[in-house]
Amino acid sequence: MIRLQHVIGLPVFEMDAGKLVGHVQDAWFDEHWRLDGIILNAGRRFLTAMKAVLWSDVLICGDDAVLIMNEASIRKTKIAEVQRSFHTGTIRLKDLPIVTEHGEQLGRVSDVYFDDLQGTQIVGYELTDGFIADLMEGRKWLPAPRNSEDVMLGEDAIIVPAGCEASLEPVAASISDIGRNV
Repeated sequence: MIRLQHVIGLPVFEMDAGKLVGHVQDAWFDEHWRLDGIILNAGRRFLTAMKAVLWSDVLICGDDAVLIMNEASIRKTKIAEVQRSFHTGTIRLKDLPIVTEHGEQLGRVSDVYFDDLQGTQIVGYELTDGFIADLMEGRKWLPAPRNSEDVMLGEDAIIVPAGCEASLEPVAASISDIGRNV
């Protein structure tokens, strides 16, 4: 299971030469919120372009580093091209409220998880109700509905089917059982 917040900040090395090419700064998504790639720290060019790697060019996303084949896997991307991202895009996944079709807010996105075998599909959301609630009650885990067409991933909220609130679990209990709940 890949936890996106863990990936952000990892060093990115090219496999051919073992050269450090940057650190993961963010991740960007397509219009269906599937992981498209990672954004690397940009240095001085941040105002005009970003360095990015398509997720299909990532060879290994490990606990301590991300490996890509070579420097040719890195492409310059204009900021305007990254519409949906976790932290920095026009539409940000982090802190989007998750609301049921009946109007009940389940929390705000704190983190997302991916199946390392399937690669890009979001399999679950870690939700927060704010700092105090996290301390008192802990964060919650919401498995992504099996049918992705049941989820409306909008600009200002994620709308999930009614009844999803029954799937909420405490994060600590769900991390070890993620494969069984999805």
